Amino acid sequence: METGYVLNGRYKIVNVLGEGGMANVYVAYDLILKRSVAVKLLRLDMRDDPTAVRRFQGEAMSLTELTDPHIVMIYDIGEEDGNQYLVMEYVKGMDLKQYIKQEYPFSLTRVLEIMQQILQAVGDAHQHGIIHRDLKPQNILIDQEGNVKITDFGIALAVSSSTLTKTNTVMGSVHYISPEQARGSIVTKQADIYSLGIILFEMLTGHVPYRGENAVSIIMKHYKEAMPSVRQEEPNVPQALENVVFHATAKDLRDRYTTVEQMAEDLRTCLSPGRANESKWLPSFENDDETKVLLPPSDSELSDKDQSLADEGFGQDQISKKTKKKWSKKKRWLFVLSFLLVLLVGTGLSYAMIPKDTSVPQLKGMTTSEATESLKDANLKLGKVTKKYNNTYYFGQVIRTRPKAKTEIKEGTLVDVEISKGPKKEKFGDYTGQKYSQVKKELKKKGVTVQSEKVFSQKIPKGEIKSQSISAKKKVVMGETAVTFQVSQGAKSFELRDLLNYTLKSAQDYADEKGLTLNVTRENSDKYDEGIVMQQEPAAGTVLNQGDTISVTISDGAKEESSAESSSSSSSSSSLADSTSKFAVSVKLPFEETNQRKSNKVQIYISDKSHQIKNIYQTLDITGDREVQIPFELEDGKKGAYKIVRDGQVIEEKDDVTQE
Repeated sequence: METGYVLNGRYKIVNVLGEGGMANVYVAYDLILKRSVAVKLLRLDMRDDPTAVRRFQGEAMSLTELTDPHIVMIYDIGEEDGNQYLVMEYVKGMDLKQYIKQEYPFSLTRVLEIMQQILQAVGDAHQHGIIHRDLKPQNILIDQEGNVKITDFGIALAVSSSTLTKTNTVMGSVHYISPEQARGSIVTKQADIYSLGIILFEMLTGHVPYRGENAVSIIMKHYKEAMPSVRQEEPNVPQALENVVFHATAKDLRDRYTTVEQMAEDLRTCLSPGRANESKWLPSFENDDETKVLLPPSDSELSDKDQSLADEGFGQDQISKKTKKKWSKKKRWLFVLSFLLVLLVGTGLSYAMIPKDTSVPQLKGMTTSEATESLKDANLKLGKVTKKYNNTYYFGQVIRTRPKAKTEIKEGTLVDVEISKGPKKEKFGDYTGQKYSQVKKELKKKGVTVQSEKVFSQKIPKGEIKSQSISAKKKVVMGETAVTFQVSQGAKSFELRDLLNYTLKSAQDYADEKGLTLNVTRENSDKYDEGIVMQQEPAAGTVLNQGDTISVTISDGAKEESSAESSSSSSSSSSLADSTSKFAVSVKLPFEETNQRKSNKVQIYISDKSHQIKNIYQTLDITGDREVQIPFELEDGKKGAYKIVRDGQVIEEKDDVTQE
């Protein structure tokens, strides 16, 4: 059935989920109820068998009665163009066979949890008169929450009697089939119990108990060989739990559990301390299920039968008519020889039809075409192809197979392969302004090689990323990428140089080199030559950061005066010198610690004869409380002023400073 086909105007086929000997299963979308479902269609080669169709329909109807939460629900039954179909619950997850391969070994508690769910579901089916007949891990699903869902209930009942001889049908279940079911005897609920015992054995050991070269050899082991000991492989399995396996797989029906409830009750207590010293379970009846050839009745047997008929009131004429039908010895032996010949021919054909074992070849690293050829050489077929990103294998190469390489499987089996789409490319993020330490940790987990380059920045806090070598949103393969980040070290600190006697150009060059802003004022001076720095703010030795501002006063040379003015000026200067006073004021600078900074930046502004309050007199970085002396030079009758700024906030100011 093609993808996109809408079955019965309602179920849109999405893809093939599996193909079996009796039915094909598809994932479909219910266009009315807007949900995913599983659709199972009876195979085309069975739809013309009226018995198969009748039983399929009847069994499907009986399955609708099963409501146990651990049985896949049946939603709908129908027919289109002669195709019989069932619509069932779609279970996302894996089957128990895959679960064992992936999770083994798992705890005994988990084994019992799974088995109890299976037994609950099978018990519900048995109560409704339905025998599964094909219980095996492949028909037991584990959903994404770890819950059990049993599927394929009753489909085996829809098969006509002739189908039981098909090799592929036998091979699908031969590892789990009960002895009585294999030989064609009437199948009871105990056949399901035998299969459950085999499943329990596989969960405890990771493999089936009987393995062989072909179906016939495995079936013969079910007949003849004792069940292998679980404890020989897994000594930690209690004897009481191993006894459940022995009891469920007893060859003689008289020794086997008669109901799944009995098996479930036995499992509930198998880990209890009271059964810690339990003895090994032994069967009460010998297995006498040997292969027998059924011969025609002998003369004596017929005579005995004639006598019994007479005893029941049949007339002599009737008896004589029956005795006339006795076979001669010659005819009897001809029948025996013919029967044996047919049996031998049938056995030979069965062996010829059984696929041979082969080993899954190693396909890793091959292209799809190479893998297909390699599978063909091993008489295997390419199954489902899935594609995934992978950092190890190049685009188009095989990553892994299912089953794994070197696994022994039958010729003609489908082998699923996983193909590499190459390394996955991701958009590189914008990490500017983020903490470098956190970004480095995050990217290293993705396989990125991370390098750093230290830079100073007035605006970006220390430890944050200023720039990156790879632009944001560029698609890269993380495991093959190297990136360099510029990491801020914060503002660069240094002590201010003594700039007195520098030329204006030299002072500007120094400011440019340190990243400082230079403010320039000019005054006449008879002490400093024209163009020379005669005063600076703040004072030499003050700790500054990049971006700070400094002020310098440049000499315009001596002011030209007349001789009289010069004499008067000289007298005035002498008088002024006598009317000024110099003193210092002690100021405490309190330290305040914050989460962002472990030091305080303190700026001191003063106003006196030589300084203006608008210009910084001194800048300090303090890491604790500190006391400083601020010098003042004031003319008589004049007042000075100062202002203290800590991290941009005024913490103290005074505008009436005088000498005390």
